[in-house]
Amino acid sequence: MEAFLRGLPKAELHVHIEGTLEPELLFEMAARNSVPLRYDDVDELRAAYRFSGLQDFLDVYNEGATVLQTSRDFTELAIAYLERAAADGVRRAEIFFDPQTHTERGIAMGAVVEGLAAGCAEAGARLGVSTGLIPCFVRHLPQESAMEALEAALAHREHLLGVGLDSTELGHPPSEFADVFARARSEGLHAVAHAGEEGPPEYISGALDLLGAERIDHGVRCLEHPALVARLRDDAVPLTVCPLSNVKLAVVARLEDHPLPKMIDAGLVVTINSDDPAYFGGYVGDNYVAVHEELGLDLAAMVALARASIEASFAAVEVKHRLLTDLETYIAATGGQAAG
Repeated sequence: MEAFLRGLPKAELHVHIEGTLEPELLFEMAARNSVPLRYDDVDELRAAYRFSGLQDFLDVYNEGATVLQTSRDFTELAIAYLERAAADGVRRAEIFFDPQTHTERGIAMGAVVEGLAAGCAEAGARLGVSTGLIPCFVRHLPQESAMEALEAALAHREHLLGVGLDSTELGHPPSEFADVFARARSEGLHAVAHAGEEGPPEYISGALDLLGAERIDHGVRCLEHPALVARLRDDAVPLTVCPLSNVKLAVVARLEDHPLPKMIDAGLVVTINSDDPAYFGGYVGDNYVAVHEELGLDLAAMVALARASIEASFAAVEVKHRLLTDLETYIAATGGQAAG
């Protein structure tokens, strides 16, 4: 069953490329770029991956990102992620990146976007993975900074799929970023937003109403608001849930406590994703396996999650059709054996 779940053709819609920076590659880039680290080796760095919450993680995450200095670094990072994703059955990856995390320390926007795009093009063609890039604005910086980042990123518009909103939710409601999202949508970019992870359900409503979000990243706190659940269900708004991340950041105490089964039972469109897998100990395949084993979701439910991920993507219609056909072919070839 584990091999079946990992091999399921699927899309990953919630992954931060900076969060795929494995310690080994981090140390390699630090040495190449002469970036000092406060950790002596890979084991000491991994030992720091004990987070009490989102901000605790972000502090380590942002420090790790400092080794990313050149276009080559971003290209290698994208290739490394896509190789792991393809091994987990990912056929479509819509990849987040935080431009301000890099431009605020003097890295050119072109190095970030063009580097990532080059990695996606090279690995995507070789591995058969369709990709898209989504710059995310960080909430702890003001909207003016987000607008500057957007305008700089628009110089590379051909590589952009949409825009997102991430980082610390608490105290930073979606209303603070309404203008920058309106500007992005005027350029034909899709809109997604983190909401309802540590922030209240009202942030989910705000992301929909004020940002024009087409997908909600996380969204697990929606169950606290029945009217919101009904809205999400009736409008078929996809939620990009990250189970192992939610455990690592103490959104839930144990995976067994995760609200995913209740979200599915409520008729919500749910997808499974990895978030920041280098830091949270699980890529998307690991999340599928863990959800099946710990939450008791059966084969049909796991297949439905994979199908939902493809349908919820921003891929072109013909790409979605091809991926859904691949999924059905895979199920026909292996489903009976896996069920047995």
